[in-house]
Amino acid sequence: MQIIADVGGIPGKNCRGFCKYCYFLKVKNGDPFGCKFCNPGRVGCDHCTTGIREIKSEFIPPFMVVSSVQNSLMLGGYRDHDLKVNISGGGDVSCYPHLLEVTSAFKQLDLPIHLGYTSGKGIDDARIAEDLISLGVKEVTFTVFSTDALLRKKWMGDKNPEESLKALKIFSENCEVHAASVILPGVNDGEKLFQTCSDLEEWGVEAFILMRFANFENQGLILGNEPIIDGLNPHSLEEFENLVRQVNKEFSFRVTGTPLYDPVNDAPFALSKTKNKEYLDILSEVTSEATILTSKIAAPFITKIMHDMGADELVNVVTADKDIACLITQKDLEEINLKELKETVLIPGRALVHDKKATELLSRDGVERIVARGPEKLSVDGEMSSTLSGKDVLKAELYAFQDLIEAINFFGVRKK
Repeated sequence: MQIIADVGGIPGKNCRGFCKYCYFLKVKNGDPFGCKFCNPGRVGCDHCTTGIREIKSEFIPPFMVVSSVQNSLMLGGYRDHDLKVNISGGGDVSCYPHLLEVTSAFKQLDLPIHLGYTSGKGIDDARIAEDLISLGVKEVTFTVFSTDALLRKKWMGDKNPEESLKALKIFSENCEVHAASVILPGVNDGEKLFQTCSDLEEWGVEAFILMRFANFENQGLILGNEPIIDGLNPHSLEEFENLVRQVNKEFSFRVTGTPLYDPVNDAPFALSKTKNKEYLDILSEVTSEATILTSKIAAPFITKIMHDMGADELVNVVTADKDIACLITQKDLEEINLKELKETVLIPGRALVHDKKATELLSRDGVERIVARGPEKLSVDGEMSSTLSGKDVLKAELYAFQDLIEAINFFGVRKK
């Protein structure tokens, strides 16, 4: 179990400049999206305005970071838990000027330390990795992009790529390292990717997460910043999944992909696999009619699960033009074919649209529909599943789908 030590930071500002492929590059200020945290009568809150754009939090003073963790320890009732402190933030952890200071303070608490996402761009001298390890760092999540120093310098703006890569090697030889790379077609895929994997395997990396690059709104760029890179077409979902399979086949470390997939435990949506069909008997029966509105990635999996449960006549799945369900916005709902909707519609729990506006948009054909939110997640992505067993994934999905079925049966129209 991890306690977050949030050091703050703003993408592009507190990470020595944007990487050329950064999700937050070219982000524009705009109206709030609306979300589940908004007041019923008002569109907009901190989460769906400044929070999602990550433009608010500068680096936090070290005494506040340490005090926050100490308060969590005192008030959280963690006495019997296996704890770890996760130092992370909106900027790059390696660029936090007080990193050694807060790490030293956490060492006094006798808790192992996880350095959350860092690109290593703040490392000018690889020996800092040795200092951090001596202060209790046991786990590191490191965005490597490529072990080719010239590629890191060009695409990440890494001023000292040799030092950051040396630091990654030191971490890998002494800690549990989860490396990650955003994969750009024609840049760090192909032979470049396999060379990176070979280096990571030699250094002793525990796991490697491949992250599909998004360049268009329907792939997830909802902040008015598409395209990030003009003229670059990301891998199709099928191409990306095949790439994950290929890397997993060739190398010994744990491999996962996001938004899909995990070759070891079949995430996301392990329940859709025929070999796991027996687990669906654990779930409650679907007794009401409803429409599940979801993303292009999730739709075929959810359709398969509903079919295997014998709920085809009661539940249909409608797809928004968005790869990721939690990034569905008001604009997506405006484009939905209302003829496909039943009288009850369940939208993703984290969809970025105000509840009242969602009901208005999905009832604009004169049919007064009940619009409710489903669970926040129905499965786990590659960033999470790499730390879980197959049973853990199935357990998480069973809990989520039970919540979904209960929502269908509660809000839906009962079949006579």
